[in-house]
Formats: sequence, C-alpha cells, structure tokens
Amino acid sequence: MRNERNEHCRLLHEKFRAVHSFISTFAFIISFISHFSFAYAQQPQRSRFDSIQHVDEVVVTSRYNHKEVIPSQTLTGEQLEKLSSHSVADALRYFSGIQLKDYGGVGGIKTVNIRSMGTNHLGISYDGIELGNAQNGQIDLGQFSLDNVEEITLFNGQKSAILQPASDFGHAGAIYIRTRAPRFEPDKNYNLRFKAKYASSDLFRFSALWEQKLSSKVSSSLSVEVLTASGKYKFRYKRKKQDGTVAYDTTAVRENGDIWAVRAEGNLHGMINDGFWKFKVYTYHSERGIPGAIVNNVWRRGERQGDHNTFTQGRFQKSFGDRFTTQAVAKYAYYNTHYVNRDPTQMQVDNTFKQQELYFSTSNVYNILPVWSTSFSYDFRWNQLDADMRQFVYPHRFSNYLSLATALNLDWLKVQGSVLMTAVKDHVKYAYSPDSKTVFTPAVFMNVYPFNSHDLSFRLYAKKSFRMPTFNDLYYTNMGNAMLEPESALQYNAGLSYDHQWDGGLVRFFHLQGDVYYNSVHDKIVAYPKGQQFRWTMLNLGKVHIKGIDVESEVTLVPIRGFLVTGRLQYTYQDARDVTNPEDAFYNHQIPYIPWHSGSAILNLQYRGWDLNYSFIYAGERYNQQENIKYNYMQPWYTSDLSLSKTFALKHLSLRATLEVNNVFSQDYDVILNYPMPKRNYGFTIDVKI
Repeated sequence: MRNERNEHCRLLHEKFRAVHSFISTFAFIISFISHFSFAYAQQPQRSRFDSIQHVDEVVVTSRYNHKEVIPSQTLTGEQLEKLSSHSVADALRYFSGIQLKDYGGVGGIKTVNIRSMGTNHLGISYDGIELGNAQNGQIDLGQFSLDNVEEITLFNGQKSAILQPASDFGHAGAIYIRTRAPRFEPDKNYNLRFKAKYASSDLFRFSALWEQKLSSKVSSSLSVEVLTASGKYKFRYKRKKQDGTVAYDTTAVRENGDIWAVRAEGNLHGMINDGFWKFKVYTYHSERGIPGAIVNNVWRRGERQGDHNTFTQGRFQKSFGDRFTTQAVAKYAYYNTHYVNRDPTQMQVDNTFKQQELYFSTSNVYNILPVWSTSFSYDFRWNQLDADMRQFVYPHRFSNYLSLATALNLDWLKVQGSVLMTAVKDHVKYAYSPDSKTVFTPAVFMNVYPFNSHDLSFRLYAKKSFRMPTFNDLYYTNMGNAMLEPESALQYNAGLSYDHQWDGGLVRFFHLQGDVYYNSVHDKIVAYPKGQQFRWTMLNLGKVHIKGIDVESEVTLVPIRGFLVTGRLQYTYQDARDVTNPEDAFYNHQIPYIPWHSGSAILNLQYRGWDLNYSFIYAGERYNQQENIKYNYMQPWYTSDLSLSKTFALKHLSLRATLEVNNVFSQDYDVILNYPMPKRNYGFTIDVKI
C-alpha cells in the first residue's frame, strides 16, 4: 500500500514538473513575441514591392507548378481538413511511395519511409528548416498537429529550387510542412480560430490560433493546442499455427495508450525591401504510454515515455537586384526524452536522454543569364546526446555540408544539377572516436516539355544519397553496433506528368503523373523493435535493390452549378529485395514490412456549404521478417474513412461542424506485427473562425 502511495506521489510530482516547465516556456514565448513584435512594428518600413510576401506564398502553394524540375505531391490545408487525419503522419499515408510505421492509437509512435529506403533518407522540413534527431533518426510525426498546417509537399529526389540549404540536397526525398501565414481582410487587424474535437478513445483536442497585424509589414501568430486521450480501443487478436489451425482468437481492449500533450508555437512574419524574414519558437510536451507488443496472447503493459521538445528558428531572404538572392537560416533545438519500463517481467529501465542541436545555413543564388542560375550553400550542424546510462559515451557530432548547384530554365527544357560534399566527424568519451567521413553526392534532373501548352512533360533523374548511422545505431549501450557502415543509395527515375484545366464543362481539372524507378541501397541499416519500441536491434543488410512504380491522378468535376466533385487516386508498386549474400536463406526476399501493392483514394463532394469526404487506404501482403515464409506472412489490410461537415456563415464568424467515422467496416489489422490498430471509431469537431 505504501509503495502504491509513493508511486502515485511520484507520478503527480512528475506531472507537476511537466506543467510547470510548459507554463514557463509558454510564458517566455508570449512575452518575447509581444516585446519584439511591437518594438519592430514601431519602426518605419519601406518596400518597393509590397507583394513580395504574396509572391513567395504563390510559389509555395502551387499544387502542380510547371516551373519545377521535379513535380511534387501536395495536400493543401483545405484537403487536410477533410481527411479526418489527427497528425502529419496520418496525412502522409495519401502520398504515393510513402510507407507509414504506426504502432497504433493516438499517442503511438509514427514514422515514415520513402520508396523502401528508410526513414533516415527522408528529409522533413518545418517551415523551411529541417527537423533533426541525431539520436535515432526517427522523426515522430505524430507530434505535429494539422491544426496550424497549411500545406504538406513531397518531393522525390530533392526540392526543385536551388535556393535551399546545402543539406537539403542530400536527401533521397523531402517533405516540406508549411504552417499558416497570417492573411487579413481589408480593415481587419486580427484573426481568431478555435477548434475542439471529441472522439473515440476518450480523445479531446482543443486548439486556438491568434493572428495579429502589427504593421503594414509585420504580423504575428500564436497557436496553442491541448490533447488528452485514454487511448483505449477494442481490437481483435487472431493468430494461426503453421498448419492453419487457430492458436489464439481474442477480442480485448488496448491499454496503456493514454496521452497528455500540449503544443505552443509563436511566429513572426515580416517583409523588407525585396525580401522577407520569419521567426519561430516551438515547444511540445507530452506524457504517454507506449502499449507493448502482444505476443502469444499475453498483454504486456508496455512502457512510458515523456517528451519535452523545444526549438527556435529564424529565416531571412533578400534579393539584390535581378541577379543575386541570399538566404540565411539558423536553429537551436533541445529534446528531452524520459523513457521508463517498470514491467516486472522485463529489465527495469528508467533513462533520460537529452539532445541538443545547433544549425546554421547560408544559401546564395546568382542569375548568370535570365534562363541560367547557379547557387552556393553551406550548412553547419552540431549535435550532442547526453544520457544517465552507465558506460554511456556521450557522443557529439560535427557536420559540414557544402553544395554547388545550377539550373537551366528554357521554355521546353528544365535541367538542374547539384553536387554535395558531406563531412562528418564524431567525438565520444571513454572510447576511440571513429574516423571522419567525407562523401560527395551528385544529382542530375531533367524535365522536357514537348508541346507549347506545357500540359505534358517527361522527366529523368539520377542521384546518389548518403546517410551516417545515428547515435543509437553506433553507441547505444549494449545495443549499438559500432561496426556499422554508413548507408548510401543510388536512385534512377523516369516519369511523365500531364495537367490540364478547363474554364467550363463537366471536367474542370485533370492531373496524371507516373514514375518508374530503381534504387540500389548499399550497407542498408535496418532498425527492428526489440521488446520495447524505444529500443532497437541494429543491422546492416548489405545490398537492397528496389524497383517501383508510383502513379497519382486527380480530377475535378462540376456536374451542376454549385456542386463540386474532386477525386484523387494513388498507387504504388514496390519490389524491394535483399541481395546481399546468395548463401542467406532470405536472399532475394522482399525486405520486412514493404508491401508489393499499396494505394489510396479520396472522393470529395461539396454543395452549398455541405462537404462529404470518403477516403480509402490499402496495403497489400508483406512479411514481418527477412525470410518470406508462411510464418512471417502478413495479410493485406484496408480502411475506409467517412466524414460529413457543414459550414455556417454567421454575422461575425464562420462555424464548421464535422462528424467522422473512421475504419467504417471495422477492419482488424496490424501495420506492425503484434501492434493492433483501432476498429471502427468516431469523432466530432467544431471549428470557429472570427
């Protein structure tokens, strides 16, 4: 009894400390933004081009920009609202070539993988600056809400623009998350938005957004969100023996999936002569349970994890005449992760990991000719990891990136070429520091428009990418593998894109793009969950050959006046095989968790303020281990989600009510083996804009 009281007091004390930490950080954000914003607003601002900020937004928000050498896949804020997605990770399921690892529930860890090459080859940027995690390379996108996101864009290869940080040239693919920029109606200096949602698993989410116009050139925004959920949901656990007979068939309630999270984000947006600047402070705090794997019909309670992540970043861009443009970005991030496992059947763990990152980048573009430009970029990144573990080596890493790029922009031909030098040096205590690594990674992209209308284009690209093993890969006590080799990949891609827009008639817009690709990954590093999600077994697979097809299509119809129909379809085929050693039993087998066939579909109907949205996701058969044998086989799964919303325009505000039903047919499925996903669940949302 005394132990239970002590445990209860300890948990209350931890939560009090978490609340106190968040309130302190939040108070700092408000005071800093208020002081800095109003001080800056008093200064006289002069600009020759008042539309500079507007032009920047138009370039970014274009869904299918023919000026791009590398056409992108994009979901806008309006589309995201209709998908009943809880987080950025949920929305990414609707992009072709993306695989999502989801351990279930609202607070479950969610990471993404691009074209079977792994999470670490995918760069994820938040308002133009990359999110980092040197500890394990896993960006948990479940921590990023969609309430303040205006657009998510996926590029295969790299972003088309050559005015970008040097490290952005090194990724095999890139996701750019852009938050909402303040926009005001005439004679209005502020915007307010309140959003509340209640859903299954006792989920309650409340968010608020305040945008303020401080002067003709400066505006601010403050976004706050609170999330709480018990995480409980019904599921069915069914397993068969190798002879086909049923070993277990149980219906139960998922436990230890609770979450309590708070997010706050403050932004400043400003315009200057021929340029703009942005400043952001972000903090996220959560306490959550991590449901354990269900093995042999045993429900393990699982672990607990607390996260306190804070970063501040700034971006400055300015043009000097018609020829030269420069950009500078800077960021400091601090991540604190507290991981606890008190399961009596396992090793007791109570560890805290503290990670710091300092990042600076300068990018410069010079227009040699109106159709020919070149860029030079340099990035510096410092990462450090501390932990209260015995025999920990306290690694810190210095990374330098230097890129040269050029772009040719003719009416019928667009070409982009780049080369990136990556130099990485690690330092560790109590052990020999590994040798520094210096790697050059080139890339060439080409897009041809055979007709003057630019409706049809053909593209080719070849690229080499490189990534270092993470701190966990190399140095995790008793689990890291210091003998791991760095991982490299070669990418080859050929594709086409067709877009056309009509001013009248039934069909108003049609888009189709398809790509075939071949990737060759050497010394591929794979992380497998080992008992707990936060711990991994690290392994070099050697060589993996990946062949794939991505197809995406979108159509907009207007059957009658005021009635709008939008359909979106994507399909992915991937053949990703381990070709390391012909002597291995799993030689030429599909690598774990990669389905051969996957896809999604979205159908949206709009009429007089009513909005009906249906979305479908499918993942085909796959295997959960290296050997493609019957015992490791995982059946295909699919889900259907449905939402209905109505917008009411009142005198001084706009109100939107949404009712959603997810997994309509109550499909039983696992994305990751032994981590069952929720059955049919419901949600109701009220969104008020003032």
